[in-house]
Amino acid sequence: MVGTPDCKVQSWQEEIKALRRLLLECGLTEERKWGSPCYTLNGKNVVMIAAFKNNCTLSFLKGVLLSDKEGILEMPGENSQSVRFVRFTQVQQIIEKWGVLRNHVFEAIEVEKAGLQVKLKKTSEFEMPEELQTKLDTDTEFRTAFEALTPGRQRGYMLYFSQPKQAKTRISRIEKSFPKILDGKGYNER
Repeated sequence: MVGTPDCKVQSWQEEIKALRRLLLECGLTEERKWGSPCYTLNGKNVVMIAAFKNNCTLSFLKGVLLSDKEGILEMPGENSQSVRFVRFTQVQQIIEKWGVLRNHVFEAIEVEKAGLQVKLKKTSEFEMPEELQTKLDTDTEFRTAFEALTPGRQRGYMLYFSQPKQAKTRISRIEKSFPKILDGKGYNER
């Protein structure tokens, strides 16, 4: 096996082996990306296996484009635009869904072969927190640094800043993030 994240995976070895067997049987190439097993087709990421404290997952990177008649694909979070995954806590769950999972993998392969792309929302389509807009309007150094961030980092900050219900908490997050923004880093980067 190419490898898996070190500490979290220990309790999911059998589930990961089963998922790995499925993906290799479907003809995907195994690589390691972002510390996890990633399965590719002609160098393009198709599916990933990840292990967490309470489960392991099979993530379809363009899962939103897959038909899911069985309703087994989940969104990782409310702001997820592309990825869909299936969560497992027992090998038996994988065995029971083997045929459905195999069909999803082959459909994901066909999506990749066809060159289909997920239409992602542009940064401008996300709601701008009022406090962030005020900071951008009044601090040119901050504006320059924020606009120099990649679109993904900008979206990440916009989502992070908009989460708190209270304005003072939103303002505090903006102020605390200022040094990282100046350094060109995303809110969860070190």
